[in-house]
Amino acid sequence: MDPVTTTDADANRSDSALDRIRRAPVNGIEIAYETFGDPNDPALLLVMGLGTQMIAWPDAMCETLAASGLHVIRYDNRDVGLSTHIDAPAPSIPDMLLRRNTPYQITDMADDAVGLVDHLGIDRYHLVGVSMGGFISQTIALAQPERIRTLSLIMTSTGSKKVGKPNAGVIRRMATQAPATSRQQAIEDAVTTYGVIGSPGHVDNDVVRSLAGEAFDRSHDPDGRQRQLAAILAQPDRTAELRRLTMPTLVVHGLDDPLVAVSGGLAIAKAIPRATFIGHSGMGHDLPRSMWEVLTEDILRLIASASA
Repeated sequence: MDPVTTTDADANRSDSALDRIRRAPVNGIEIAYETFGDPNDPALLLVMGLGTQMIAWPDAMCETLAASGLHVIRYDNRDVGLSTHIDAPAPSIPDMLLRRNTPYQITDMADDAVGLVDHLGIDRYHLVGVSMGGFISQTIALAQPERIRTLSLIMTSTGSKKVGKPNAGVIRRMATQAPATSRQQAIEDAVTTYGVIGSPGHVDNDVVRSLAGEAFDRSHDPDGRQRQLAAILAQPDRTAELRRLTMPTLVVHGLDDPLVAVSGGLAIAKAIPRATFIGHSGMGHDLPRSMWEVLTEDILRLIASASA
């Protein structure tokens, strides 16, 4: 398969936002990224989830983390945003269920992230992954544990099919949702989706609409999301391997998460020795404005305790 870089959406962003975008040639593709804070500070890499662009890491969170003495890096995974979109057919549902015709694996996405920090000349770093980003982060930590200062895993799971299962309503939503064909439809689809998977009583539809619109303007590629989903469904069960990790680890999960059940987070915390589990009541499968400060504090507390 040949990589194809999508850059048409660049024209839809403001000049100041585009000025922050950099591209790193890694793993045979290009990864788009942004940084916050002083490059001389300890690095923190943020890894986002399925079909979601780096802008879903709120600027306020990134700026607070940077102000706390961290060099914060967020990036678009392959097949979303301004990073390379892979030139390969989107796998069908039968293909994904049978784990065939998968264009790439979670390990390839982990290699992208490692290639990015290598490009930036970073040796050791703090690592934070959310949802699919948690799968990627676990894979990185298992491959290169000596480089990870701390590991924070948010609303994610081990890869085992026995834990972290979505509820029936989420499955119906994912099975029946057709790809959006317009900006307005993409925005309304996002509102509907987060009404199903988001934190009950905490979803800010204005924020959802704004983020969905910006994401559509940057790059709209439903096939890319399908290719990422295929990688998720093809991932292995990491439970046994997680037992050999020794870096300070935090597992954060919403107790009301309908997409990745809390059993997934609990399984990670049980597998990784001395991992700390924090369950937030009222939190679903999202990063609502009301949780930004709390999640930032969770991450900083882990980093401070590891430094001490």
